[in-house]
Amino acid sequence: MIERRALLRRIRVWLVVFIVCLVLSGLTAFPLVTELHLVHDALTSWAGPVADALPGLMEWIERVRDGLDATDARYPFVLYGTDWLAFAHLVIAVAFYGPYRDPVRNIWVVEFGMIACAGIIPLALVCGPIRGIPIWWSVIDMSFGVFGVVPLLMVRRMIKRLEALERAPAEEPVPA
Repeated sequence: MIERRALLRRIRVWLVVFIVCLVLSGLTAFPLVTELHLVHDALTSWAGPVADALPGLMEWIERVRDGLDATDARYPFVLYGTDWLAFAHLVIAVAFYGPYRDPVRNIWVVEFGMIACAGIIPLALVCGPIRGIPIWWSVIDMSFGVFGVVPLLMVRRMIKRLEALERAPAEEPVPA
């Protein structure tokens, strides 16, 4: 019983971490124009050494900032697509409440998340070059899939152990 409780607690802690990361990732997709200006301002002031060390990063940030500014000024409805991206992250985060409540019954949500993490890699490799994304940025995008799948693999393994514990017959008390 104690092992089951400890395992359930670890599962829930990792799921909360994963949910928080999904929510934060989603929330950052709403204010893209403002975020790019903040990043650019940082790279031209206190984070200048980073910009000096990585001139390609500075060029990319300026290009993306300029593109978002032009889009926001002339075609703000295009940014509605990133609002939907943000919303999707929040909805997916809500889905992980199922495994939080009942991990064994809802392991499929964890497996779905693992499939989604794996899908990031071909998406970045195919769509990145089509959209003119630098390969180093695609690698950053792919890292979200790699870093996302690690806790999900651990959670899945723990859920399988929890399932085995629940299936095992209860030990009979030793007569005194």
